[in-house]
Order: sequence, then C-alpha cells, then structure tokens
Amino acid sequence: MSDTPVKQQNTAAFYGQAVASFAVAMSATAVGIYRLNTDAWVRAFLAIAVLYLVTSAFTLAKVIRDRQEAGQIVSRVDQARLEKLLAEHDPFEKL
Repeated sequence: MSDTPVKQQNTAAFYGQAVASFAVAMSATAVGIYRLNTDAWVRAFLAIAVLYLVTSAFTLAKVIRDRQEAGQIVSRVDQARLEKLLAEHDPFEKL
C-alpha cells in the first residue's frame, strides 16, 4: 500500500513572523549603518555588503530547499520501484 506524504505548509502566523523578523533585522541594520560615525564610502561599502549577504542567504536557502525536494522525488521513485517489484513477486512460483 502506498502512503502519500502530507505536504507540510507553514501557518500564516509563522509566515508573518518570518517576514516581520526579516523587516526588523534589515531596518535595524540600515539604521545602524546610516548612523555610523564614519565616511560615506565606508557606510556605502557596509550597505552593499549587507545586501550581498542577504541575497546570498536567499540563494543558499533556495538551493538547500531544492536539494531536499529532489531527494524526496528520488525517494518516491525508489519506493515505487520497490512496490512494483514486490507486487510482481510470487513467492510460491516454482523456479
């Protein structure tokens, strides 16, 4: 018998909390860089570095998610092959 895995979905509250947390972190970092007592080029460099870090983090999260989803697909294909072999196998058949 095949068990279909239940697709996990995040709740609206979890999604909202993640978005709010990201917004607060980005805002706090932006304010901190803006209020830093240094030359404008240093602040600009830090701002670009933060943006690069954020885009890299999003890319890394997507790559990890894609790899995990691909692993699930391979696992399902292997499970289907095993179920087919078991269904076709007759233990009482003479060799």
